[in-house]
Amino acid sequence: MSLYRQRPELARYADEIAEIARRAGLDFFETRFELVDFDTMQQIAAYGGFPQRYPHWRFGMEYEKLRKQHVYGLGKIYEMVINNDPCYAYLVADNSVVDQKLVMAHVYAHCDFFKHNYWFSKTNRKMMDEMANHATRVRKHIDHMGHDRVEKWIDTCVSIDNLIDPHSAFMQRDAKPVERSQMTEERHVESDIIRYKSKPYMDQWINPPARTKQQRESLMSQREKKRNVIPRQPLRDVLSFLLDYAPLEDWEADVLSIIREEAYYYAPQGQTKIMNEGWATFWHSRLMTTRILRDEDLITYADHHSGTVAMPPGQLNPYKIGVELFRDIEDRWNKGRFGKEYDECRSMEIARTWDKKLGLGREKVFEVRRIYNDVTFIDEFLTPEFVERFNMYHYRYDPSTRRMVVVNRDFEKIKAQLLFMLTNHGQPYIYVVDGNYANRGELYLAHKHNGVDLDIKFAVETLKNVQRVWRRPIHLQANINDEMVLFSFDGEQSQQQKIHADMPTPAHTV
Repeated sequence: MSLYRQRPELARYADEIAEIARRAGLDFFETRFELVDFDTMQQIAAYGGFPQRYPHWRFGMEYEKLRKQHVYGLGKIYEMVINNDPCYAYLVADNSVVDQKLVMAHVYAHCDFFKHNYWFSKTNRKMMDEMANHATRVRKHIDHMGHDRVEKWIDTCVSIDNLIDPHSAFMQRDAKPVERSQMTEERHVESDIIRYKSKPYMDQWINPPARTKQQRESLMSQREKKRNVIPRQPLRDVLSFLLDYAPLEDWEADVLSIIREEAYYYAPQGQTKIMNEGWATFWHSRLMTTRILRDEDLITYADHHSGTVAMPPGQLNPYKIGVELFRDIEDRWNKGRFGKEYDECRSMEIARTWDKKLGLGREKVFEVRRIYNDVTFIDEFLTPEFVERFNMYHYRYDPSTRRMVVVNRDFEKIKAQLLFMLTNHGQPYIYVVDGNYANRGELYLAHKHNGVDLDIKFAVETLKNVQRVWRRPIHLQANINDEMVLFSFDGEQSQQQKIHADMPTPAHTV
């Protein structure tokens, strides 16, 4: 039901706050607010923000968790907003008017971020309708194939929905690899043949024709083998490869494509969690304290806002880190605290009072909102001064004092660990290397090592789930304790072995 019919006064506040936000520089899709009770809000949250999703037990499990959190006072959902055009946002009917105003300002900033941040630019802006279509398609499969069979298949697909490449939407690849002519292939082969310098009359003995012919045949054979390898180069989008080459029934491929499409829709939200929440908090704080709040609302607002940005030692609150980094960027660019001159300043007193009065802060924060994601945001703008000011150190619990104590103040290590947590959400990079390993139709995957070993338990379980889709033996190469190890699963047994030179390629070549 429309907010104008349910609560006309809230609809009036929504229009007023939207106009205030636009005058402040925010630009967003049309935003439609719906008023719901706590139970409905929890149902929508369990569905990932959408009123309709395909039937699956995990949504019920998520709803029960949210319900218990609310009942026992462990958590409360104030707002829910969907990246869509128009944007849909939900307000809890029992919240106070101050909370409703805060949520509206917060939502408009989220909608501005959805519309203008580059990492959301490739998402489906009609996902509200698409989710309903997905639900209809899955229910049709359930009607034809049976509930249990479809649900088990969804379990398998959801368990590997992180095996996508979030950057692939921004890459232009040819639909088919360009085929080289025979003459071009021969030229490349000739250039790779090893020949020793010699005078013309000695060439037949220095570079015997028989050896040259043998090299030529060997190189042509290697190129022929590479030409038949699928994929041509390591492919990070494992789900795409499975959709193209796994022996799936039509309904199985349809369900897997649904899971993949939804995974890509949600991917930018994981890539920009700190920025998105920080941007929304930055603006709701500014708009509420400068234009929206009445005097009698101040204490209630301050109490609820402080709870939103609270960050105990050893924990990472994306709202707090995001809003403070945006404020820090605005302050630094207003005062000119950036660039070669400032970086080379060695006087702490001069640096502390540095103020060139450039006034570039507002322009800069909008630029950052437009082109960065969490990894580049933290990498570019996190400073030692910021870490010190907000005590972003590494902590551990000391049982003797029953307190959290600092164990590491090294900025580079703190930043590196934070970037690792944010890169691919702390999940491993898995690539498809060969879809016909050892010429037996087996799938060969490889883990790109980024400083942290693969979790063996999760690796084995992932292999089992991928094997249920591929239906042939699966292999995963990983670096464990500085040794290359091959994990395998044939549908019944799993095993692991050290990789040695006698194994078929690419086992010892990747």
